[in-house]
Amino acid sequence: MMTVDLRSDTVTRPTPGMVEAMMSAKVGDDVFGEDETVNALEQKLADIFGMEAGMFCPSGTMTNQIAIKCFTQPLDELIADQTAHVYRYEGGGIAFNSAVSTRLLNGPRGIITAEMIEPEINAENIHYPHTSLVVLENTVNKGGGSCYKLDDIAPIAALCQTRGLKLHLDGARIFNALTYTGDSAKGYGELFDGISVCLSKGLGAPVGSVLLADKQTLKYARRIRKVMGGGMRQAGFLAAAGIYALDHHIERLKIDHSHAQILATELATLPWVSQVLPVETNIVLFDTLEPADIILQKLEAKGIKANNTDKHRIRFVLHLDVHAEQVEYTVGVLKAL
Repeated sequence: MMTVDLRSDTVTRPTPGMVEAMMSAKVGDDVFGEDETVNALEQKLADIFGMEAGMFCPSGTMTNQIAIKCFTQPLDELIADQTAHVYRYEGGGIAFNSAVSTRLLNGPRGIITAEMIEPEINAENIHYPHTSLVVLENTVNKGGGSCYKLDDIAPIAALCQTRGLKLHLDGARIFNALTYTGDSAKGYGELFDGISVCLSKGLGAPVGSVLLADKQTLKYARRIRKVMGGGMRQAGFLAAAGIYALDHHIERLKIDHSHAQILATELATLPWVSQVLPVETNIVLFDTLEPADIILQKLEAKGIKANNTDKHRIRFVLHLDVHAEQVEYTVGVLKAL
């Protein structure tokens, strides 16, 4: 029996080439700014997105929370979709770390627009929190890997600039989005004040995210990272994995997207599946007639691991450790359920 882990693209193991790069990394004390591999990773991503600088952190949650702290003050409010990772899956960090409130919108599959945002910007009134930040997520996890295109983001950026708001991107799977849309990474750098780039999801690195912003913002961000315990000293061993992933794992994201389409197409034909959400990238969300827990037990008995996101909804996530033979095996199991 084959084992297929579709729970998340965070379950990947470093490839042999990545391990070799990690073991041969040149390191120093990153808190002193002396780890040349960390510096190289930060500069590499800053160049890719056309932004001034970057800061390496252990996780995307940390980069997002630091960005929110940098772009807000206590008593402020940020605007995000109600599915947003920064709101749902970061442990209440918005309130705990930054003492700001959250105005939630309900966009289709997590995609919000300038027209939705503008009426939710508070007037200057002592009864209201001060609206200071908009946070977008790309791709949208709870939207089944749905994507913003640059043309969708540009009006939001223009609104934020006009109204004096900052704009941050939770780029948990930003390279999946870029692979799907064909948009320019530098185009993102022109629109956002901050971008969090996760290396441990679709790109397959074991650890890490990089916060991109201007140098002045990152000067303060490094202070916040220190307070949060994110100064990792000889972090170059980890940063080397990120550099390797950027050099070798972006183009292959098309394979994950193709595998997701194969599974989605098959699921749509099955009598025990009531709905398959549109698939754009590497995430497949589908609804089941039976409770999802029952289906997951049946799948696990056949070696297939997955998670549910609701009582009748299951998520499959494709990644570099899921190969064509495993996709074929999964299709066979799904048909036989």
